Amino acid sequence: MDAVTTLGLTAATLTTCSFVPQLTKVWRTKSAEDLSYGMFTVLSVGIGLWLIYGLIRQDVPLIAANTITLALNIAILVLKVRYSR
Repeated sequence: MDAVTTLGLTAATLTTCSFVPQLTKVWRTKSAEDLSYGMFTVLSVGIGLWLIYGLIRQDVPLIAANTITLALNIAILVLKVRYSR
């Protein structure tokens, strides 16, 4: 693995892991009241586009990071809908 791929995987890991505390907090508190639907929706679309870009370029760090990050964001959105009822 070359240095550029290592750099990409490190960046991908850090940015992807940044969503875990938010998901954990929403899950534990059963509240997502302060989270914006708009922000998470736009972010999810952007992540989806990055995923498509990564697939086209066959870039492993982009594909891995954006697949996991998109799943985390969708989980947060689902919990927001669920706990808003």
